[in-house]
Amino acid sequence: MTHTRILVVDDHAHAREAICDILSMDTSFEVVGVVTNGLEAIEFTAQWLPDLILMDIKMPGMDGLEATQKIKLMFPYVKIVMITVSVDLIYLLEALKRGAQGYLLKNLAPSTWLQYLHSIINEEAPLSREVAYQILKDVSLTEKKEPLVRITAREQDILNGVATGWTNKKIADNYSISEYTVKNHLKNILQKLQVQNRVQLTRYALEKGLISDDYNRS
Repeated sequence: MTHTRILVVDDHAHAREAICDILSMDTSFEVVGVVTNGLEAIEFTAQWLPDLILMDIKMPGMDGLEATQKIKLMFPYVKIVMITVSVDLIYLLEALKRGAQGYLLKNLAPSTWLQYLHSIINEEAPLSREVAYQILKDVSLTEKKEPLVRITAREQDILNGVATGWTNKKIADNYSISEYTVKNHLKNILQKLQVQNRVQLTRYALEKGLISDDYNRS
């Protein structure tokens, strides 16, 4: 079995322990490190290169936002999920802009955590409607530019689904194609547009006029 190597970053001992307990429920996850701030996270990542980092947002010294940005610049394919006590869209949107793949609330059920982390690993995690709308508002303040790449009709369908917050399964069902086909299209689109995840994909597509604001609101 292939294990997902996870680094836990949180300045509270009880939170670190609780997160590790949740991860221990799934044998496909392996906690390879536990650190207490952003600087330690950068140092650990540089040495051990985990597959996934669970990053607290607010920490003393270097917070999760700064650490996320630095890690993604150095190691762009390390996945980062922000962990937080409550939804603060300003912080979460900023984290997503800096390269994070998603976020988890600390009070969610363990089964929800495990399901979400698997969707992150498989690059299937959908955007929440709230985050998609915040991206829309932010991008709508800037002037859209002409697209720099050519998108096929099917890729346009996939883009529309991602921007609407659909899962891969829902996209597949809506367009009568397989989830495998959706994953392949998404992989090609990400490579073509040179972005790393669904958040960056939605933002790029809105900025370049590849999808419309109205579609995202639907």
